[in-house]
Amino acid sequence: MLHPPPPFANRAATSPGVLCAPFRHRANFSCLEDIERVENSGGIGASLSGRYATALFQLARDEKTIDAVEASLNTLRAALDESADFKTLTTSPILSRADAEKGVEAVAGPLGLDPITTRFLGVLAQNRRLGQLSMVIRDFRILAARHRGETTAEVTSAHPLDDSQVSALKTQLKSRLGRDVAVELNVDPQILGGLVVRVGSQMIDSSIRTRLNSLAHAMKG
Repeated sequence: MLHPPPPFANRAATSPGVLCAPFRHRANFSCLEDIERVENSGGIGASLSGRYATALFQLARDEKTIDAVEASLNTLRAALDESADFKTLTTSPILSRADAEKGVEAVAGPLGLDPITTRFLGVLAQNRRLGQLSMVIRDFRILAARHRGETTAEVTSAHPLDDSQVSALKTQLKSRLGRDVAVELNVDPQILGGLVVRVGSQMIDSSIRTRLNSLAHAMKG
């Protein structure tokens, strides 16, 4: 269970006008609550998670901490996959704003999150948007990959891939696409085995589930 420490002494007031004050480092950095009202015609910025991810990425870029923030987000992704308590913290509709804030404060230290990600996580809690965290992580990774000149591949496997498997997959994708590839890893036991790889509009589906479905369809014919 999560046992939160006392609230941060410098936490902003909970009135709507100052919810994102702790996250604002620069005078020209827009208040995160404005994200709720931004309209965008397409791309990552068309979604709420994308707008949060873009705001986080822009600050990380300005502060030259993209790698540190991405590492912290990877840690949060693992926590979402491995900790039922943390997943409940981010998805429970009955947690109050105050309890959500205390919860994220409690986990930030043990998880070793960098300061920017820690404050950002607090903003999501303050704005009751922790449910967007998984998609924010995905969108930030895409933005970071683009910044490095990489292509992003969404990879779904039945079981978590180890480091050597991820490295081999990146090598194969780079050989096929002719450029460096960042991978967004997802686990879905329902595919039974194999991989589903999506790069933009292209998809490579070598999952056992799809093979079985194809076999069943062929046998019906």
